[in-house]
Amino acid sequence: MLTAKTESVRPPSKNKHMHFARNFFKKSILPHIELIAALLSGAIILLTWLLADHLTSQIWITLHLLAFIIGGYAKAKEGIQETIANKELNVEMLMIFAAIGSAIIGYWTEGAILIFIFALSGALETYTMNKSNKEISALMNLQPEQATLIEGKDEKIVPVSKLKVNDRIQVRAGERIPADGVILNGSTAIDESAISGESIPINKKLNDDVFAGTVSLDGTIQVEITKPSHETMFQKIIQLVQSAQEEKSPSQLFIEKFEGTYVKVVLLVVTVMMFLPYLVFGWSLSESIYRAMILLVVASPCALVASIMPATLSAISNSAKKGVLFKGGVHIENLSHVKAVAFDKTGTLTKGKLVVTDVHLKDTLHQEDILVAVEAIEKQSTHPLAKALTTYCQERVNHKQSPNVEAMKTIGGNGVKATLQQHEWKIGKAEFVGEEEAKEFQGGILNTLASQGKSVIFVQKDNEIVAAFALKDTIREETKHAIRLLRKNGIHTIMLTGDNELTAKAIATEAGIDDYIANCLPKEKVTHIKQLKKQYKNVAMVGDGINDAPALATANLGIAMGEGTDVALETSDVVLMKNNLDKITNAIKLSKRMNQIVKQNIYFSLSVIVVLIFTNFFQVIDLPLGVIGHEGSTILVILNGLRLLR
Repeated sequence: MLTAKTESVRPPSKNKHMHFARNFFKKSILPHIELIAALLSGAIILLTWLLADHLTSQIWITLHLLAFIIGGYAKAKEGIQETIANKELNVEMLMIFAAIGSAIIGYWTEGAILIFIFALSGALETYTMNKSNKEISALMNLQPEQATLIEGKDEKIVPVSKLKVNDRIQVRAGERIPADGVILNGSTAIDESAISGESIPINKKLNDDVFAGTVSLDGTIQVEITKPSHETMFQKIIQLVQSAQEEKSPSQLFIEKFEGTYVKVVLLVVTVMMFLPYLVFGWSLSESIYRAMILLVVASPCALVASIMPATLSAISNSAKKGVLFKGGVHIENLSHVKAVAFDKTGTLTKGKLVVTDVHLKDTLHQEDILVAVEAIEKQSTHPLAKALTTYCQERVNHKQSPNVEAMKTIGGNGVKATLQQHEWKIGKAEFVGEEEAKEFQGGILNTLASQGKSVIFVQKDNEIVAAFALKDTIREETKHAIRLLRKNGIHTIMLTGDNELTAKAIATEAGIDDYIANCLPKEKVTHIKQLKKQYKNVAMVGDGINDAPALATANLGIAMGEGTDVALETSDVVLMKNNLDKITNAIKLSKRMNQIVKQNIYFSLSVIVVLIFTNFFQVIDLPLGVIGHEGSTILVILNGLRLLR
């Protein structure tokens, strides 16, 4: 199964042209052939009707047979093949029986019209399927086939499939980036709409990640490849959308199971209808058979079968175009039923990067000297806190040459100490520099900053605290808006975080989260998700890290941030390609709209079937009207589902 999926995205080179030709015929030519066949069938019926007075009975019948064959061939072939493969009767076979039955009792024109409208609705459904695949085809066309490889001082053009991890490539302004990588040289604005759905270009510079399929707009960059061409984010999007279109929703699976039983029941009732009114109600045998043929037409569940799949595929395609990938129809159907959403904090609600928010100095006259010392010491460390302090200080010092750092030593879990220009410096937690002195610094600023969810780092020079830095993982700009919209829609929000109580409370309050659970380990997240499922029935989990994967798998719906880890992406049911939580509420609206349209289609198609059956029994409608009413309803539900493409 995995092999088949890989080949569908990246076919072997020797079969590449055959694979392309087959897909091109299936997606581009076949829908047009079906439509042309349906229209030609209709034209023959119209011509036969107009020239009826001038045609011999033999030519008249021959033209109707031609309309039958041209219009019905595709659907008849599909119905017979599926019946043999599944050993189960289907709607196509029901239509074949109805058309043949109409011809047997002398209603050639009505049978031909049935075939014509059925073929037209089939062509329209194929068009819907083709339209829903358009985003995949467009994405595959965006994948560059060649790249400019840099080898020493030389450049050469190579196939993208030949690129390896750590290769260096050059991308000029206006070119598409052929593989995922990191910028080694240069800067540019990049159009990432193919990946994220966002139209606003993003400025990228040294060490920033870039993705295959995106466009370098105004600068030349050199990129080091970080992933093979078949494992890029671009290829994952294609695979996710393809697998989503293959996975059916619970409603669709129910309809497909229901279809086989329903067809058998209809054929049984039609058989009874041929003789029961003749024997019991005094109808003529020809009238009984005629009404049985009408029943065979109007009771067929064509519209019911077409109620769900076109709408689901349209919704999946719509959301993929906007940067939200569903891995199956089941997930887009279930999203609107979610009553609670649990969020990971770091990288989901927040940006996942610490920044300095407050600085308190004992002596502001020596501010630059302190910042120079902190920058010189902390740039020796790889700790996230050290990186945030280094970045802050580098942005504010006048690019002085850093003094020599001596006797640098890291004290695990506490901080660092070093000698700088014959002074001893300590940078770290309150306990590391002296807890009592830290608590008294600047009138007890430690408690105030800690209550705001900030980490406080103290700087001590020769046993005297000279500065305090407050750092915080800041909330994403769209987080508050997304949480507010979720709560407005009656969805309960919970934050699951490994942070301490003070930090968790501060972040939850700032974000507007209903509840939070602090000091939460990955295993405990799973336990809490299970408890939430008992309380709220349908729960979604949003996360981005490896530690979130178990919780994502446990929730009714796992939602991964697109820039998260591969494990989170694989485990989740929904992927937000651009880490934008606002897209969750948009996806929920789309899910509700899809479910509403599916309900409309089901109620409408069932109502039409019931009305047509009763009016037929009371001899109100004839075969042509039954054909138009039944097949017209099928066309209408398909068109209604197509609205979701907008």
